[in-house]
Amino acid sequence: TPAFREMAAAGSRTEEVAEVQKQGRALGDRDVTPRGAPHQAGQREEALMTELSGLVQKVVKSSSWWDRHGVDITILACSFLLLPAGFLCLRSAQAISFLVGILTLGVAHHTLTVKGSHLASHNALTESKSWGKVWAIFFIELCSAFTAEQGTYNHVKIHHGYTNIIGLGDSSTWKVPFLNRYVYMFIAPLAVPIITPLVALDLLRNVEWKVALRTLCCIFLGLYCHYWLLLHVSGFQSPWSALLCMLLTRSLLAHPYIHVNIFQHIGLPMFAADRKPKRIHLMSLGVLNLPRNALLDWSFGHSLISCHVEHHLFPSLSDNMCLKIKPIVSQYLKQKKLPYNEDTYTSRLWLFLQRYEELMVHAPPITELVGIQ
Repeated sequence: TPAFREMAAAGSRTEEVAEVQKQGRALGDRDVTPRGAPHQAGQREEALMTELSGLVQKVVKSSSWWDRHGVDITILACSFLLLPAGFLCLRSAQAISFLVGILTLGVAHHTLTVKGSHLASHNALTESKSWGKVWAIFFIELCSAFTAEQGTYNHVKIHHGYTNIIGLGDSSTWKVPFLNRYVYMFIAPLAVPIITPLVALDLLRNVEWKVALRTLCCIFLGLYCHYWLLLHVSGFQSPWSALLCMLLTRSLLAHPYIHVNIFQHIGLPMFAADRKPKRIHLMSLGVLNLPRNALLDWSFGHSLISCHVEHHLFPSLSDNMCLKIKPIVSQYLKQKKLPYNEDTYTSRLWLFLQRYEELMVHAPPITELVGIQ
């Protein structure tokens, strides 16, 4: 998903990631079976992925447009339509109405930026590539104040292409080793709205000038519209109070946003680029699902919460379709004796607080493949 937008360190690591990616390809961008394992093991896993894909495709082909795209588009449309009510609630002098306005704008903002950007980056909102590009620019640049090209590249090409591969998709861009556990987990997320456009500006060095100009215009327009509406619709008298409100609404769900992105990969098995298992095993080992949560399901989408395993196996599917295939995927993986990682939000939070130094400061150990297949 685009982010801390792939964290504050993403800007400085873009060139490093590209170099490691080349090295990974040189070593072999193909999947590799464990040392000493017969060639049949790799063929078996390819057959498993093919079989699972066939089961999922049957569900997708039998699903209506409403299931494939309509449900998620409706959620995004409802969030957009709630924005006027949120801005008008902020006009009220009553604390309850003002709080409702903050909550409405905060939830709507995160739905558009997290859920909308994530679906758009995977072209899961439409079957048209042209419209997919339009939605990516709208949600990632205009709404999220990030760069569509670099956000999509970091998330889709790197994170999904090399999930839990050391130096590539190992989620290390989410780590800020110089912060202690409590600052990182509970204070630093408040800076996400500030860090996001700054990281975007740094990443624009890697795109052509026309794309950079477009991105700058979209980011400025999105931020200025938010600011202008707070002054002229919500009635804020001071520019600083409007900016503070912007920070508050844009960071309302920043804590679970950061938490979810580290909970679901860091602490799980990590692999070297030249010694990684086949796709079905890589995703079942290195991805974790959290329980369903009404607020996060709406704001972030099922594919980032309770269907993250399904999302990594079939990333082009929408949130609703990931939820629809979840029983099939979970039953299949368990039936074939493959891992299907699940844990609660509270359990993962406690784990990271206890093992923060090991998981977020030190380099993760490479998992030995012997015996896992």
